[in-house]
Order: sequence, then structure tokens, then C-alpha cells
Amino acid sequence: MGAQLREYRAKIKSAQTMQKVTSAMELIATSRITKARRRMEASSPYAKAITQAVSAAATHADVDHLLLTEPENVRRAAVVVFTSDRGLNGGFSSGVLKQSEELTTLLHEQGKEVVYYLVGRKAVGYFTFRSREFDREWTGNTDQPKFQTAKELGEELVSRFAQDYEDGGVEEIHFIYNHFNNMVSQEPTAVRLLPLEVVEGVTETEPGELFPLYDFEPDAASVLDALLPVYIESRLYNAMLHSAASEHAARQRAMKAASDNAQELARDYTRLANNARQAEITQQISEIVSGADALAS
Repeated sequence: MGAQLREYRAKIKSAQTMQKVTSAMELIATSRITKARRRMEASSPYAKAITQAVSAAATHADVDHLLLTEPENVRRAAVVVFTSDRGLNGGFSSGVLKQSEELTTLLHEQGKEVVYYLVGRKAVGYFTFRSREFDREWTGNTDQPKFQTAKELGEELVSRFAQDYEDGGVEEIHFIYNHFNNMVSQEPTAVRLLPLEVVEGVTETEPGELFPLYDFEPDAASVLDALLPVYIESRLYNAMLHSAASEHAARQRAMKAASDNAQELARDYTRLANNARQAEITQQISEIVSGADALAS
């Protein structure tokens, strides 16, 4: 009986230690998600302005630009997968990887070859474990994205898109990330990046907002050449910021659930330990009474 009681006490101590660790990680994630949301919200005005400028330039530029032209036959597509560097965040990375598998299946059914660009160690580990090839990887700062990473990724994608198919170029580019809706909702989202689809018309504004008037120098086509790479980098960086905020929110929820489970586990083991202790005391009293009765008789 004493061995069982010691085992229960060791499990209680282990559960309490686990609760302290997960509670600390929950507090860290809660503090970081505030900064991540501020960075994400701060990038929105710039992303909106650059989108409006690209929309206006694309509308007025009567040219067949490379990044706007829809190819007749797409034979190779690139897929960028945004995951996290660390775990302990629930289904954050697994949701994105599942979405990437569904997109890959769809592209293969359409007769397209798929090449991958991976952001985050979880995606790299997923592909490495399954011996699947990928072109490049970026790791180390998924929870605190840097614009330099988005710039490198954007330059790589535009360069690959500009190449001919025979030289290893791609004719379509997609990216998959966790879109941050709110603290309890982060949705894995797949977006086609190139060829560019300008979905915001030049007359679309917020209620009560006046749309800016643009004057293009030297001409709209030249402005479009300069704006499109910047627009792509801003889209990628915005996706990275959404992914970072989603990662912190997912980790905060996961650590909160782990802390609650550890607390419940410690409570259950405490109840079992009390029962074992009570049974041990009852047995000792019974042995004492039996010994006294034997001596008296």
C-alpha cells in the first residue's frame, strides 16, 4: 500500500510541474500575440494602398504584362507552405499541411507538376520524413517574421515565374497559410499569387472614403513593372504576419487546455492518493485491533 501511495504522490508532483510549465507558456503566448496582432494590423494600411495602386495601374495599363497574363496551358505550379518552427500549438501546422495535400491533389488531377517552397521547420520535417523533394526552405523566425524573408521569397518566386518551362520555370504560384480571423478562429487558406488576379476594382473603397486619383509617370506599364514585385512581397509578408498571429493564438489555446488537463489530472491523483492513504490507515487500525484481541484472549 505504501508503494502505491508513493507512486500517486510522484504523479501528483509531475502533473503540478507540468501545469506550471504550460501556464508559463500560456502567459508568454498571450503577451506575444498582442505584439503580433499589432504588427499585422499596422501592415494593413500599406497593403491596402499598394493593392489600390496595383489595381489602378493594371486597369490603365493596356499591355500584356507577364505577371498578369493567364497561360493557356499550365504545366508546372509552385506551392509555398507557411507553417511554424515549433510545436505545442495544437493543429496549427497540421491544418496547413492538410490543406497543401488537398491542393497538391487538385493540381495533379489538372495535370500540373508541383514544386514546393517551405517556410517553417514543421513543413521541412513533414516533407523530409516522407522523402518528398522541395526547392528551398526558410526557417527560424516564423513567430516573429522579418520582411527580408518575404523579400527573398518574393524575388525567388518572380524569378522562377519569369523562366521558361523548359528551363525549370513555373507558370502558376500558390501559397497556403493560416488566416487570422480572431483569437479563437484561424483558418488554413490557399491563395493563388501568380498570375496576378486583381480582385479589388479601382472604384472600391470603404463607405465614406474617397478613392485617390493617380497620375502615372512615365506611363502605367512602367509603374506596373515597379509595383508588382512590391505588391507580391507585401502579400507574402502579410501572410507571414497572419501566420505568426495565428501561431501565438493556437499556442495560447493549446497551453490553456494543457494547464486545465494537468490541474484535473493532479486533482484525480490527489483523490486516489487520499483513498490509498485512508485504506492504509484502516488496515493499520484493523491490524492493531486484531492484535489486541489476540492478546486479550
